[in-house]
Amino acid sequence: MSTNPPHVIRSKGLDVQVCVPLDWNDEQVIEFAEKSNPCGTENGWQIRKQPGGKLIGDETGRVQCTKFDKMVHIVLDA
Repeated sequence: MSTNPPHVIRSKGLDVQVCVPLDWNDEQVIEFAEKSNPCGTENGWQIRKQPGGKLIGDETGRVQCTKFDKMVHIVLDA
């Protein structure tokens, strides 16, 4: 499959991981995370930026989904 509806993969209190379309910008990702799993802090969810590794681009925090080629996984922190 090439795509899937965006969804929350896991939520652990101070962080949440989402699977969203590859072409979503940071604002869309944060908006989805807040609607699906409200953060509850003053600053809300913030995308965890990670250098290197299996990321798409440099320090984007986006990891290619292994099931859907047009989706990425992103971790957000409170």
